[in-house]
Amino acid sequence: MEFASNVTSSCGEDGIIDAIFSIMAPRHRYCVEFGAWDGKQSSNTWSLINQHGWGGLMIEGSPQRFSDLQNTYAGNNKVSLVNRYVDFDRNSLDVILTEMQAPVDLDLISIDIDGADYHVWESIHKFRPRLVVIEFNDTIPNDVIFIQDRDMTVKQGSSLAAMIELARAKNYELICVVGGNAMFVVAEEFPRFGISENDIDSMQNQVFESKLFQLYDGTLVLAGCQHLIWHSIPIDQECIQVLPPEQRRFPG
Repeated sequence: MEFASNVTSSCGEDGIIDAIFSIMAPRHRYCVEFGAWDGKQSSNTWSLINQHGWGGLMIEGSPQRFSDLQNTYAGNNKVSLVNRYVDFDRNSLDVILTEMQAPVDLDLISIDIDGADYHVWESIHKFRPRLVVIEFNDTIPNDVIFIQDRDMTVKQGSSLAAMIELARAKNYELICVVGGNAMFVVAEEFPRFGISENDIDSMQNQVFESKLFQLYDGTLVLAGCQHLIWHSIPIDQECIQVLPPEQRRFPG
């Protein structure tokens, strides 16, 4: 991608975020990241805070990682730190952001929790971030709407198509896809970017999709990605057959 570059991000998000805010000027220079780890590793906000003078809110549930987060932002009074796990009840983002007096139209929120990302964004009602960076499962085909269970302990991810559907319901438009992250801006700002096509196939080049099709004799054929990406295990086509070899024949 033309603007992709990393400071602490993983797939070029830092450079793209900079480019977005050069067109859509920030209002508060305020960002939110949760599951913040140490505030730097694979962070989509570290550069904004440490190189561009932004403030914001970092949320981390793990006591050990929160200690690292405190070390990262020691002495920075523009950044608030919260040691809590986000949920959908007393620790919902609406609750935490209200407690921390975040701007209703904060500039950026980064949602990357390897699972219930869809449900976390869906649960935000009081706040309307101007740019949402959210993780999706980029092995799921573009034409499939898949939403994982709402359970925060489940680690499956939801499809890009599902994220786009949610975004439209919240009045956002897809502006970029990079790695396993989709970026959405509030719909009223979208025309500033001069993007003529932001449909899913224009934005997402599906390279990790696994395809399964049937032959006349009942053989299942696997095409596309043929390994479990997050487990580094190859998928054996023979192991996914429904019929044993002696039964694979055309029924006519």
